[in-house]
Amino acid sequence: MTYHPKSDFIATMIERGFLADCTDYQGLDEALMSGCKPAYIGFDATAKSLHVGSLIQIMMLRWFQKTGHQPITLMGGGTTKVGDPSFRADERPLLGPEQIDENIAGIKKVFSAYIDYDCDAENKALMLNNAEWLDELNYLDFLRDIGRHFSVNRMLSFESVKSRLDREQSLSFLEFNYMILQAYDFLELNRRYGCVLQMGGSDQWGNIVNGIDLTRRVLDHEIYGLTSPLLTTSDGKKMGKSQDGAVWLNADMRSPYEFWQFWRNTTDADVGRFLKLYTEMPVDECDRLGALQGSEINEAKIRLANEVTTLAHGAQAAATAEATAREVFEKGGVGGDLPTLTLSVDELGDGMSIVQIIVKSGLAKSGKEAKRLIAENGAKLDDAPLTDAGMMIDAGALSSPIKLSAGKKRHALVQLG
Repeated sequence: MTYHPKSDFIATMIERGFLADCTDYQGLDEALMSGCKPAYIGFDATAKSLHVGSLIQIMMLRWFQKTGHQPITLMGGGTTKVGDPSFRADERPLLGPEQIDENIAGIKKVFSAYIDYDCDAENKALMLNNAEWLDELNYLDFLRDIGRHFSVNRMLSFESVKSRLDREQSLSFLEFNYMILQAYDFLELNRRYGCVLQMGGSDQWGNIVNGIDLTRRVLDHEIYGLTSPLLTTSDGKKMGKSQDGAVWLNADMRSPYEFWQFWRNTTDADVGRFLKLYTEMPVDECDRLGALQGSEINEAKIRLANEVTTLAHGAQAAATAEATAREVFEKGGVGGDLPTLTLSVDELGDGMSIVQIIVKSGLAKSGKEAKRLIAENGAKLDDAPLTDAGMMIDAGALSSPIKLSAGKKRHALVQLG
């Protein structure tokens, strides 16, 4: 990267590793130097929470506001009805309006921890929903006024569409419309709020470029696009996934302790990079911690886990998670903040198999997986190897809580309720 930016925002994006590509570095840099500017990122409401894979975008909005500009969080109440086909092998299941509204209510909880929607300053963040304009569209007017600006030949050339067609996988007309609707979002945000920048993951490049072209054609306004790299961990796994599923940002879907543990278990090679992307620690300190070797890198991982959990769930949640982890791992005790399964006497009846309990606690996805875990000596009961897949647990066995472990890093408490 040879461009030397003047604006704090682009300098931060480059220095901390957020930047994959930009439609016009110099033009955007100069626009950001001329005063407070609005930029947006869209989030479709496909689940009740975003997961860690979206955290890089949330941090970009946070830095945008911290460097004096106005972030716009755009909820995809309209676009979720269609579904983004970008780099997917199949069509997304369609959600009804009630489910979409419920998902948006869940997703909104995350943003207030990172972005200030209540300040009196010029860069007060906005949270909008594209259903506000997309639900009101008249189909024939939209085709005539907006559709005429899109070349099907060009849309077919975008990598997200091309890769799907090259694999001879069906792309429905409904999905094909998604990129037109996203482009229209940018046009509307520019017209209504003077938004000059759309940001997103690098898989959104084609959609972003479409929005820039449309806005230039219809309004003759100069606007910009900026993308972040699609993050994978150093061992090639997609960011946001863990051994036991998605790492959700909402505390009711992933406990702060489990969230903390996800970051604590970061691969050594990723520590420095993740500190720069997911915390606000000075870059020099991130590099120093990321370069530590041997047992010292573990303290850097704890620092990473504490910093990221503090941003997402607050300092108290981070401190509690660290204390629980130290108790579990260093003292062999039972931490009070572990994921907990509470069973009633009625549920237990004459006894419940340990295999069922492992599945119910979330340490295995199926009975088959739980049995394999036991057979391969990966399961422990109160830190002792669990070897009998036929073991039954009754109310007497739960007179005090028991700790189940899957491998060295995943634990759950089981108690009587």
